[in-house]
Amino acid sequence: MRRKILLPTDFSDNSWSAVVYALKLFKDEFCTFYFINSTTIKVSTLSNLSNKLLKAMEEDAMRELLELKELAETSDANSNHDFQIILSSEELKTAVKKAVNEWEIDMVIMGTKGATGAKEFFFGSNTIRIIKSLKLCPVLIIPEEYDFVTPTQIAFPTDYNRFYSNKELKPLKELTDLYDSKIRIMHINTEEELNDIQEYNLEALKSYLSDYEYTLHWMPDYANKTTEINDFIEELEIDLLAMVNYKHSFIEKIINEPVIKKIGFHPNVPFLVIPE
Repeated sequence: MRRKILLPTDFSDNSWSAVVYALKLFKDEFCTFYFINSTTIKVSTLSNLSNKLLKAMEEDAMRELLELKELAETSDANSNHDFQIILSSEELKTAVKKAVNEWEIDMVIMGTKGATGAKEFFFGSNTIRIIKSLKLCPVLIIPEEYDFVTPTQIAFPTDYNRFYSNKELKPLKELTDLYDSKIRIMHINTEEELNDIQEYNLEALKSYLSDYEYTLHWMPDYANKTTEINDFIEELEIDLLAMVNYKHSFIEKIINEPVIKKIGFHPNVPFLVIPE
């Protein structure tokens, strides 16, 4: 099976880090990588641009995409991999959504923020827009300047209040299959014991993951969820964090919070956001 991976790029170091991670993650897999750039990122603050200037910007972006493709081909001499480029004049969120539909993309892999991202925030605005709008495939977000580490330990936080379908767990299983990883299911203990619904959802999760090596972890509710998850990542030497983004989920709360509150959520490992 050939995987199709979409790599949004603004030609920043941060987006190149995500490319390198993707190439290493799927080094043994047959993959087509699609580099996508949206020229509207750069012109969003300018109005009434002449057609001539717009054309010049598109030509520049196309040249940079071709250079990026060449760089990927030379630095990743892997016969399993091939590369395509997509230049869009639409807003990045729309361009990504269309590409996912058109090319039947399996996963979007991107850096946390673009060239102008503020240091103190984990998610850039483009990342948030893409997470919010993408319902068809998972998004893997790579922290800035992150060096590839084989994801042998994957954290999956859940409160057991929600039933996960096999379809939602598929991206988690597929990543686990790549390196025979161990899944660490993390539950923050906000109650003395699980209620009937939580028990049912836990049993369903265990049955879906019966072919995988997983462990259950019950974390004391001692601080905010952000701190708990960051501590869990550190204590268990987690290499990748995976969560399902559904209504009222932790991810939805983060991406809808006022920017000032987001500062605390800085997972220093790649973060897989799975749509419901």
